[in-house]
Order: sequence, then C-alpha cells, then structure tokens
Amino acid sequence: MGEPADIVPHSFGPGLPGIRDWTEQHFDFAGYVTGFDPRQLGDGQSLGYRDDERICIVTVGGSGVGGHLLRRVIEAFPEAKRQVPDLRMVVVTGPRIDPGGLPAHDGLEIRTYVHELYRHLAACDLAVIQGGLSTAMELTASRRPFIYFPLEHHFEQNYHVRHRLDRYRAGRCMDYATARPDDIASAIATEISRHVDYRPVSADGAARAASMLAELL
Repeated sequence: MGEPADIVPHSFGPGLPGIRDWTEQHFDFAGYVTGFDPRQLGDGQSLGYRDDERICIVTVGGSGVGGHLLRRVIEAFPEAKRQVPDLRMVVVTGPRIDPGGLPAHDGLEIRTYVHELYRHLAACDLAVIQGGLSTAMELTASRRPFIYFPLEHHFEQNYHVRHRLDRYRAGRCMDYATARPDDIASAIATEISRHVDYRPVSADGAARAASMLAELL
C-alpha cells in the first residue's frame, strides 16, 4: 500500500539492487488504504469533547512495549497542562498495559479501550503515538498534528515509516532516549492545534486495490 516514492531510496546492501527499483519491478502500487473517509468522521462534540478544551490523545497500540512512553507522557502532563490550561489528555493503554500501574493526575483520563479510536484521532487537537505506520497515516489522512516516538532499533519505524512521513511532511519525530518530560510538555504546547501542511493522502487506494484484484479473478 502506497506509492513508489514511499519506498526508501536506498539499496539492500553493497552490490545489491536499490530497494525502490526492485520493489517497482516486482509489485504494483495501490496507493494508501485508510479504511475511512476523513470527510465523513464527524466532529469532536459527537464524541463527547467540548469546544472549550483541546484534546490530546496518547496511544501506543495493542502491545505492551509502549508502557514506558505512556508513563513519560503522563509525567509530562502537569507541565503541559500549565502551558495549555484547556488541555484534556486521554491516554489509551490498550489490552496489555495495566492502567492501574500508571500515575494519575487531575484532568488526565486513562482508558483501556476506545471504540473506533480512529474517529477520536481525527477529532483531536494533537496525538502522541509510537512510530507505527497505521496510526501515523490515519492522522496524516485526517490532517491532525501529532508527535511520534519510533521504537529504538526498530528498522521499519526508524527508516521506512520515517521516510514516508517525511514525504508527507507529517508529524514531529522525537527521540524517547533524549526526550525528558519537560521536553515533551513543551512539544505538546507547541504542536497542539498547529496548522498542518501535509501532502494529501489519496482517498482511492481501496478502489485501486480492488481493481487490481479483480483483474486476477
């Protein structure tokens, strides 16, 4: 899923072919498939958010590897709230992180599950996520500002996902190893409600994929 330019312009290794060239020779490209039309997702009020608050959603996917990131962002919340008084932060733990083991603060919500999370991400003023492609591209398609932390030594998130997001001019990448809570708080205050200038995400990826599959049937 994607376009040829989404593939990193590097080689597989010394004396090996270019990754993009090889991929173009062996695969067809359907464009990105979001699974939803951002224009039809509604607004924050329909999800229980008020106009007088700015919503920051923090989510790290369905695994437990993001627990440390959640704790650091929660630690940043008091300072972020001081800089953004109308901030409302919603932390989504997923199924493998125990919410009882996370710190609590007034004005901070911790939820284990949010139904149709992509709708909440499309309505938020800022998201803080890991470097996973699906969530990052959902936010890019919905044109929402976001901060992302690729997992250290995770090849896909640090090279392939980062390259694609840079091509879309989407998101602000931060390094978990060097980002202190005060750094994260300042980034939240800077990025929240920021006007974005992302490259548009094509909305016809699913139709193109279906057309390609139909030719094989």
